[in-house]
Amino acid sequence: MHDQPKFFPQRGTTLYADGRSVRPQVDNTVAREQLHQDSYFYTGMADGKEGDGLPFPVTREVLERGQERYNIYCTPCHSRVGNGEGMIVQRGYAKAGNFHTARLEAAPLGHFFHVITNGYGAMPEYAAQVAPVDRWAIAAYIRALQLSQNATQADVASGAHVEPLSQVAEREGLPAGFLKEWSVPETAVTGTPNGEPLVLPAPAADSGKPAANQPAAKQPAANSGAAPKQ
Repeated sequence: MHDQPKFFPQRGTTLYADGRSVRPQVDNTVAREQLHQDSYFYTGMADGKEGDGLPFPVTREVLERGQERYNIYCTPCHSRVGNGEGMIVQRGYAKAGNFHTARLEAAPLGHFFHVITNGYGAMPEYAAQVAPVDRWAIAAYIRALQLSQNATQADVASGAHVEPLSQVAEREGLPAGFLKEWSVPETAVTGTPNGEPLVLPAPAADSGKPAANQPAAKQPAANSGAAPKQ
């Protein structure tokens, strides 16, 4: 067995005329789970351009799935309402795309699928984290977000009405400002590598000490007989 004819990986051979032991794959060979016959479903591209349609019917279940995946993977940068001011942006990360600009409102659905798949600018690709069917669901939900932020009475069914998010919050027992559009506190910090100020949220005072130039809170006098307010 030691001397029998055999191939060694990455070594040449005299058995074939081209001298290669590693043979080329048979034409049209496809790896398992990589057939991808529906190229639009897996790329979002049609005839070399981003397509503007979903490869399957849009249902309430699709939008709910898209909302769930969006809230997990997209809100840290883009925020729950898609204005590009998510929590890590508020902490100094690069400003994310605002879905409510004219450019992205006019972008085809295939654009969002393509960006999720391949990344864009500071955004990394999410192909490993989000399955193709969920990328399409997210794209559908982004379109719903865009419509919701610009809804008018003409966009709702007969008998329904449009109301501010603050009223929805109050009806649900939440503070009136709970559902307002997010904003980023601006505190300039110098010394960034490119020489531009870095915008970060103001740090919370959690040390128990008064901030600089701020008077300390008055303490009740000892043995005054008055208990401090809670």
